[in-house]
Amino acid sequence: MPLIRIPFKGGFNKQITKSEASNQWTDGDFVRFRYGEPEKIGGWQQAVATTMPGVARATHIWTDKDGTEYIAIGTSKGLFLFYGGGIYDISPLETAITGLTFTSTNGSATVTVNKTSHNLTAGEYVVFSSVTMPGSGTGFTAANFTDNPFQIITATTNSFTITMPSNESSSGMTAAGSGTVQSYFPVGAATQTLGFGWGTGTWSGSTGWGSATAASATSLEPGNWSLDNYGTILIATIKNGGTFEWNPTDGVTTRATAVTTNPTASVMTIVSDTDRHLIHLGTETTIGSINTQDKMFIRFSDQEDRTDYVPVSTNTAGTFQLDSGSKIVSAARGKDYIFVVTDTSAYIMQFVGPPFTFSIRQVGSNCGAMSQHSLVHVDGIMYWMGKSGGFYAYDGGSVKKLTCSVEDFVFTTQTSDDLGFNFGQSEQVFAGYNTLFTEINWFYCKDGSTQIDRCVTLNYREGLWTTSSLARTAYSDKYVLDNPYATEYSASGLPSVSINGITNEFGAATLYKHETGNNQLDTVGNKTAINAFIESGDFEMPMEGSAGEFFVKIRRFIPDFGKLDGNAQITINLKDFPSETEASSPLGPFTVTSSTKKVDTRARGRLASLKIENTSTDESWRFGAFRADVQPDGRR
Repeated sequence: MPLIRIPFKGGFNKQITKSEASNQWTDGDFVRFRYGEPEKIGGWQQAVATTMPGVARATHIWTDKDGTEYIAIGTSKGLFLFYGGGIYDISPLETAITGLTFTSTNGSATVTVNKTSHNLTAGEYVVFSSVTMPGSGTGFTAANFTDNPFQIITATTNSFTITMPSNESSSGMTAAGSGTVQSYFPVGAATQTLGFGWGTGTWSGSTGWGSATAASATSLEPGNWSLDNYGTILIATIKNGGTFEWNPTDGVTTRATAVTTNPTASVMTIVSDTDRHLIHLGTETTIGSINTQDKMFIRFSDQEDRTDYVPVSTNTAGTFQLDSGSKIVSAARGKDYIFVVTDTSAYIMQFVGPPFTFSIRQVGSNCGAMSQHSLVHVDGIMYWMGKSGGFYAYDGGSVKKLTCSVEDFVFTTQTSDDLGFNFGQSEQVFAGYNTLFTEINWFYCKDGSTQIDRCVTLNYREGLWTTSSLARTAYSDKYVLDNPYATEYSASGLPSVSINGITNEFGAATLYKHETGNNQLDTVGNKTAINAFIESGDFEMPMEGSAGEFFVKIRRFIPDFGKLDGNAQITINLKDFPSETEASSPLGPFTVTSSTKKVDTRARGRLASLKIENTSTDESWRFGAFRADVQPDGRR
């Protein structure tokens, strides 16, 4: 029999059964499509050995006037900076607490810090200043307290303990010395939780007003950040918290500071860079009054003045009140507008100049966003994951729901082995685009997971969808750098940033450079294989009208790889009926190298499918066509 070319459409199709998906790809991991053909994705390398505490929720790349490159990283425990190959802690600090004294014991690294009603809690990070030590009784110096931050190990109403870098070498001190302490601004939890709250029950209902409701009644959002730059200055806002700035001219050892004239509670901030306004979304109706935060209220600064928010006739500061939805969820900057999405609707906010400064109009309904970071703008189009599932796009005309060939797999739990989307962790969803390969990745938690462990990808140029187990909590395109950067979270990881007494209580975030090589690399070059695979739907004997009537016999096939580094394995899986469990052909799987010309097989079954994979380091591949000696082999 002559060779037959069996074509496969690009992208994954998980909306239909494997038997129905003839000539289509149905599953895979760590693969992408380019020009309709599948290939293993690029590798990634740890960018820096230092890991950061908590989950990274946002990253932002920008440069200063000299072209120096920075990556800001906001985690659930602080704000950090990647610069010059190192990680720097620029976390903003709370108001100082004065009047401290210290107690230590000979031979112990534990120091008790005494202060009545300090309101600090175990697990917080703190910074000491203006420390003095008594003339005797301790071997500790003031510098031992002020060189690095500390984690609070235990806390009571009037004291807390810290762990020093070394043991007390003298007799010890009791309520001696003096000092000042500042804690890091709180960001939030690592996960989305269901909690209790006063007044969230119904009036005279089963729980009653003023009673704690059932845990399912209140969703507590995880800690989050919005990061942007106003010129060369970093603008960092804690979700539902304050706004801070960091200026590169102050140096990397200087912390971000709060701007006192900014609102103190906003869902997020974004810079309208063409007209130089700083915009607070979901913010306070009275600046400085947290209790007046309205999550549908927008406030913008005066043009060229990020500190002036009071509208007067001589400036361009102002406000808006949105009316469709209950809260602003996300916003992104377009070519000449700001795109704002609530939990139900989409708006365009556009600079028009005095006297109105901005115009705002609704462009979509029933299209709310899933999370703060579920929205991206790329090639003139806004893309986002919808609040109730599905994907949307706005191209300047109207909002459209995208056709997605993996939608059921992403959002619906099919079986215990095929878990869908954890809507209880929806606020963790993070979207990042990769212009090198025209992709948008949405990272999310699958059903039953409390941390991101799955990814759905759209090749927006070709309209093709894939899924993978790539787990990244934040992602930035290459922008001025040569590669994209992203973060991974380990719930049990011990952060290596310089904080005395730090524990793994909050896990650790690692920064990676992506699209480099074929492996996962650490900072010293140790390799871990990225095991990529792709699997097709079932194909039958390619005869007109056969519809699975004939058994398939495959005697040989000719490998066709546009690129093959190392080895690839090809498996022909067989079964007689759609409901059966497939099994590999007797001689498979088949190892293929760049010099392999043909492979002889003994494959026989009513239905056959193809699997291509790699299992070792330094392996990469791009698959072309599948040509095989296929012939009928009887009926059953």
